[in-house]
Order: sequence, then structure tokens, then C-alpha cells
Amino acid sequence: MAGERALDPAADPLGALAQRRVTDTYAAEQPVRDLTARAKTYTPGDTDLSWTRITPWRSMLAAALDQVTCEVESVEVEGEEFNPSCELLAMWLGDRLGVPVQRSLSGGPGLTAVRLSTDCGPIVLDRADGSLATLSIEGQPDRAVALQRRDTAELIAEELRRLDPDDTYASALRFGVERLNTSDGGTGQGSAGAPAASADAPEAVADAPEAVAKGEAKGEPGAVPTPVEAAVEVPAKESTAPAPVKKAAAK
Repeated sequence: MAGERALDPAADPLGALAQRRVTDTYAAEQPVRDLTARAKTYTPGDTDLSWTRITPWRSMLAAALDQVTCEVESVEVEGEEFNPSCELLAMWLGDRLGVPVQRSLSGGPGLTAVRLSTDCGPIVLDRADGSLATLSIEGQPDRAVALQRRDTAELIAEELRRLDPDDTYASALRFGVERLNTSDGGTGQGSAGAPAASADAPEAVADAPEAVAKGEAKGEPGAVPTPVEAAVEVPAKESTAPAPVKKAAAK
């Protein structure tokens, strides 16, 4: 696809016939800015491999929030510049938790850290090397977490396992890049105008708060797959659908 069709897959003759339209904003010339355009043209069935990459992160964060009874006050998402997966994770957290989200920059690779500030201490998921992360929760020992960067074939296989629209992706996409606070005090649009940093695609995320864990874990649209390596040692609970803790932010 080219031009407007690349930003509106459903407008393409082939895309109009498809039940699912899998694209990848990471390959775009202006990947972060393209997120805004895709939010405006979103059609049920659209999805993005930049979103698929953050599935393990969303699952891991959901499992972490399931272990505490704290109110999340703010969030920071750290990762390389011009990486749409970082923006999508930040928008998902902002949409689901209803708290301020700051997008900060690092040298990568891909997503490098998520920091949740809560009223009972910080929760940090840090992955500096692109494969092994550390989960830190106040009052608990640090845990090693497998968050390896997956190849494109694995990402496509994950998307093709479901044929229903991904309502969670749609909601996060519509949250808007411009609502993210960047480390330099601007908005998420500040990093939207440059080309992608590298050809090496970033890695993926984990579902968290209330509306997510209650509804989506039951097989409804937007449910988060089980973490790739079952990395978090959740005490004697099923890890498939962690119940959220941010009750005040449930929508």
C-alpha cells in the first residue's frame, strides 16, 4: 500500500475484502505520527505489529498489578525514540489507568523500562538488554523476567490466532499520542517527525488494569495472551487473567 491507503488499510481494495488487516507502523517513515493518522481511519479488523510486540509487556504489568492493592498515581514509559511500540504501551496505560503518562527516551533496544508510581511504592519493569528484564515491586524481592524480542513470523502468527476486532488496541490508539508527556516537557508529537531509528523491530507487552483483566481475560475482544515465558512468579494464582488493582481508574 502507498499514500493514504497505507494509513487506511480498509480503503485498499484488498484490505476491504479482509477480515483482519495486519500492518506495521515501525516500517513507516514517520512511525509515531502515523499512529495519529491510523486512529482517525481505524476500522474494526485493523491491527499493528507494533502493538503485537508489546503483548508480553502488557501481560507482565497486569500480573504485577495483581499482586498489590495500591493506587497507581503516574506512569513512565522509557524506550528508543521514534518507536511506535513505546507510544502504544504508554497510550494503553494512560487509557486503562486514567493517570498521567510520561514518555521518556533511551538508547534502546526497543522498550527499555516501565515505571509505575503507586501510593505504596514504585513498580518497575526494566529491560536494558532486549531479552532479560527485572521486575521490582516494593516490599518484594526482584525477579528475573524473560522478555525476548520476537521475530516477525511470531508476531504475525499471534495476530492470526484471532479474527475478531481488537477493541483494546482501538481504544489505546484513540487515546492519542498528543496526550503523552515527554521528558522534555512537550507532547508525544515532538518525536513524530523523524524516520525510524533502526530496522530492528522492538519487543512487546502486558495487560494491566481493571477493565482489562476483568473483561478481556474472559475471551472478550482485546484479551491479552499468557506471558511468553511465564516469567512472573505469581503466588498460587492462575496467570491467564490477572485481576486489576487500579479500581479507581476502571472504566
